[in-house]
Amino acid sequence: MAAIVAALLAQVSDRTPWAVAALGDRYDEKGAVIAGVALALAFGNAVGVVGGILVAPMLSPNAQGLLLALALLSGGVAGFWPSKPAKARRWRLGPFGSSLVAVGVLGFGDRTQFITAAFATQATTPAFAGIGATIGSLAVTVPATLLGERGLRKLPTTALRLGAATVLTLAGAVQALSALRLI
Repeated sequence: MAAIVAALLAQVSDRTPWAVAALGDRYDEKGAVIAGVALALAFGNAVGVVGGILVAPMLSPNAQGLLLALALLSGGVAGFWPSKPAKARRWRLGPFGSSLVAVGVLGFGDRTQFITAAFATQATTPAFAGIGATIGSLAVTVPATLLGERGLRKLPTTALRLGAATVLTLAGAVQALSALRLI
């Protein structure tokens, strides 16, 4: 559940929703766009899970907690700066292929993937961190695809971005204090 919420909050202030909104405007086949986005997000979060699984044995429980705190803090602090809408490139791959490549490129190494890896280090079933992060990411990207850029601009994106950044930063600070056994 925590991975769902953290990924949702991280995606609110990311460039990915803007890219998928542009793709939603470009292609009439919204289902194909959403399928490409879902596959790219699932793959990116799976990479995060694998990273978490590889790193977890090298970390003590406190270090795992600090890694999660760092991931949440970095995701939160990055959210305080507005992200420029991503420019959708003119790939000739169709709605599914273009969405898969665009979101795959944007998502590789982003804050959601880092948060997923950090959750995976602590999880008894790390795959759930990836599944949760994918669901949380889709909760933001699917509506963005359906709304398009014009619809996305009508939302209070600045307030949403700042609210998400604040929640992630506070959660990261509390996690850090907890990992350091200060609370």
